[in-house]
Amino acid sequence: MPAPSIARGYSGEPCPDSFNIARYCLARGAAETPDKTALIVVTDADAPLAEAECWTYGELDEAVRRVAAGLLAEGFKPGERIMIRMPNTSEYALMFFGGLAAGIVPLPSSSQLTSAEADFLLSDSAASAVALAPDMNMTAEGVRILDAEAVARLREHEPLKDYAATSANDPAFLVYTSGTSGRPKGVLHAHRSAWGRRPMYRGWYGMDATDIMLHAGAFNWTYTLGVGLTDPWANCATTVLYNGEKDVQVWPKLMEKTGATLFAAVPTLYRQILKYCDLDAHDLSALRHGLTAGEALSPALLSHWREATGKELYEALGMSECSTYVSTGPGMEIRAGSPGKPQPGRCVAALPVDDGSEPLPPGETGLLAVHRSDPGLMLGYWRRPDEEAEVYRGEWFIGGDLASFDADGYMWYHGRADDLMNAMGYRVSPQEVEAALTGHPDIQEVAVTELHVREDVTVIAAFVVPKEASEPDAASILKWAADRLAAYKCPREVVFVESLPRTANGKVMRRTLAKR
Repeated sequence: MPAPSIARGYSGEPCPDSFNIARYCLARGAAETPDKTALIVVTDADAPLAEAECWTYGELDEAVRRVAAGLLAEGFKPGERIMIRMPNTSEYALMFFGGLAAGIVPLPSSSQLTSAEADFLLSDSAASAVALAPDMNMTAEGVRILDAEAVARLREHEPLKDYAATSANDPAFLVYTSGTSGRPKGVLHAHRSAWGRRPMYRGWYGMDATDIMLHAGAFNWTYTLGVGLTDPWANCATTVLYNGEKDVQVWPKLMEKTGATLFAAVPTLYRQILKYCDLDAHDLSALRHGLTAGEALSPALLSHWREATGKELYEALGMSECSTYVSTGPGMEIRAGSPGKPQPGRCVAALPVDDGSEPLPPGETGLLAVHRSDPGLMLGYWRRPDEEAEVYRGEWFIGGDLASFDADGYMWYHGRADDLMNAMGYRVSPQEVEAALTGHPDIQEVAVTELHVREDVTVIAAFVVPKEASEPDAASILKWAADRLAAYKCPREVVFVESLPRTANGKVMRRTLAKR
């Protein structure tokens, strides 16, 4: 079958030359519906909704411009990087969008990171400051610390009269993802990245200003920053975020209490909701459908959710470098096992694994590629020219996923071309986990990979060759990992082996271990 004719390049509406993410998300809502609720932050799912923290578009717009003015008044310059190490609070959102509004580059980070991991991000990014919550540990040597008092002081400034006059290609924010070298690498996004999300509005969400989006994620993740904040606000919708105690029971409560029309989470959480929650005890009539990304949605989970709720689950596939670009959405046939089709305007293809930039014909498996003209694609990797060179092939960006397209344009996922793992939607480098474990006094060698524990469930497992005369102790190794790695990076299983399988060149065969 001949290769399909693919329009080379992004064919959606072009991004304006002058573009600022914060203005794009907040200015229209503040001007047209200033009294409409933009953000609800719930801490207690059992308390009346009236007791939750609520922000109107007018209030949010003003607070963001106050933070922006405060940052500039206190000496920060456009283009500087400020790391955010805070819990899932409105202050986090204000710091992120306040930085964007000032032309400063925020670096959102996970509250789960250990002190050493956070210090690496701070050092690698060359950030000049860190907004640091009192209970977030890190060394933060040689940089300015914006504590709770300083963050509050920023909001006392007179608001900027207008958002920074940034261009579409100016750096906007920096996020970190797993690197092929085992060190996390910074992904630098431009302001145009928010415009690059527009194909999702109809191709995934079916979103408009009447929607109430409930997102289950944390702010450090691009899935939450985009789906939970950027996109609802760009559509003048309402977003709801929860920052209370972790309990799967809160999600159907919040769907009912807030009248959520859209709910976004990873498949693992949907699975837990179905297992532990009595959905018949809650009124979910307002919910149109659920959204899922970060992990593959299994046909079994999709079927179970449909049976239990009568609602659809629309899946999307993406990456830190380009957010989501393949999805299913309202009015579109769902083919169980496929995340859907490239969203309208996207130019996506499967390229030959070894070499070549001509898209493969339907049915053939290759490297999933996005055209470099896509406005959602990153500016590049922060100070990693070697790793950046590896992901571009001519006019295409290649993220390392193996995929094929059928004759109707649906994408089918065939795994990774490298060894990167998926943990609760986060991509994790096995080399990073191995590097943290090698210092354990009882470990001679270690290899880390994903291990299937059920048909649609995987965990990170460490295969350990213990030192001679040692007494292998899995609990000790798991604690060692927990002291050095964010929780989502930690192994859940330790398997003791006599040796690690290797190629003739001495490379560890992680996939062989995964089949054990």
